[in-house]
Amino acid sequence: MDPKILRRKVENINTLPTVPAVLKRLSTIIEKPRITIVEISSFISNDPALTTKVLKMVNSAIYGFPGRIASVSHATMLLGLNVIKGLLLGVSVFDLMQQTMRGLYEHSLACAIASRVIAQKKNMKEPEEVSVAGLLHDIGKVILILEFATEYENAMAEARRQNISIYEAERKQFNATHADVGGWLAEKWRFPTSLIEVIEFHHRPVQAKNAPLETAVVHMADLLVRARGFGFAGEDLVPEVHPVAFELLGLTQQDIRDVLREMEDNMASAEDIS
Repeated sequence: MDPKILRRKVENINTLPTVPAVLKRLSTIIEKPRITIVEISSFISNDPALTTKVLKMVNSAIYGFPGRIASVSHATMLLGLNVIKGLLLGVSVFDLMQQTMRGLYEHSLACAIASRVIAQKKNMKEPEEVSVAGLLHDIGKVILILEFATEYENAMAEARRQNISIYEAERKQFNATHADVGGWLAEKWRFPTSLIEVIEFHHRPVQAKNAPLETAVVHMADLLVRARGFGFAGEDLVPEVHPVAFELLGLTQQDIRDVLREMEDNMASAEDIS
């Protein structure tokens, strides 16, 4: 497949027949050039089901706030525009994740938690944004499976047959990967460069120029979650940690044990937010 044609299809997400109306409506809202926190809050508050999901997410182990957040306006003030946009996408695609790839929802939740814990260990300024990147890192898989179900099944079968990663199999099938697709969507939705890079390069952290540390965090979180067996990301293969990410993060064995323990402790409550 020509990657340029694929990108045009992905960027015209609102015209894809397989994409549910709720995601199309959300896409239209968040890609507005000058969307404000007030508009986002109003959009959420006008949908009771969405409000419930957002507040469940904000009060979950993914963010780890010590006090209860009872209103959408409080949540948006605490988290900021980019995190709220990402969180909205996260809660909107959870059902799709469960429909398109069993276990992808749990994998994404665990990756969000692990990303936050690692970011906090590294004393990063915006651990919530890194957590959102972990939550959305595989969103490209959802769109590929929705629109190209047969081709994606072929890619998964090829990965199993040749014992290669799903990332490599996608490249053979589509001349692009879920990471590329996620990056295109993040750009379309006007996320900051740092978040776009994390999604696009979470398998290739060495290529991140603007957000190398954030990308390394999500790369490490993704692999730790796979190794621990939380959910399913399309394959059983667990790639090695990229040396650049390993060096950037400088995590000790004790750090990694701490991350795994906190992830395990928090997953039970986090899985109840769908």
